[in-house]
Amino acid sequence: MKTHLLAMVFVTVLTSAMPFRPLLAQGKFATSTGNTKFSSETPLENVNAENKKSQVILNTANNEIAIRMNMREFSFPNKLMQEHFNENYIESAKYPTATFSGKVDNAPDYTKDGQYDVSATGKFTVHGVTKERTIKGKMKIEGGKITINSDFEVPLTDHKIEVPQVVFVKIAQVISVKAQYVLAPR
Repeated sequence: MKTHLLAMVFVTVLTSAMPFRPLLAQGKFATSTGNTKFSSETPLENVNAENKKSQVILNTANNEIAIRMNMREFSFPNKLMQEHFNENYIESAKYPTATFSGKVDNAPDYTKDGQYDVSATGKFTVHGVTKERTIKGKMKIEGGKITINSDFEVPLTDHKIEVPQVVFVKIAQVISVKAQYVLAPR
């Protein structure tokens, strides 16, 4: 009986010392509270918005990643900016979501904690226009979670987002995007 009890304790300690290692290599990680920010900076005006409900799923078995965000979830410090963004530029009623679906190109060993330079190549859709994109970023693996950070730019002309001439000098033609997604096992 003592030997059996000792064996159970040993197995429990051993498995708790490596809690997520097998899952990291072959599991799905996701969030529905990913943070995506964008900014448009010009000499006349800066426009910033944030979406704290970006949905992300990463399949570590095949390195596929998918990101989806509802465009109406972007909040602005100024409600008029938010209204113009949704009605005049992004046309959220017609194009309610932005998406990215692709694969992590240089995937790290998901079983090893650390920070890695990564990129993902896939289809990026905004305003109903899909473009093939490679987005670079950093991936941190720690404590059974995966954090992805990326900074990239989106030229408005790539996605047929038109800016009226009257406000052309107030809105940058290339938008800076910053994303941070903390993914947990699913």
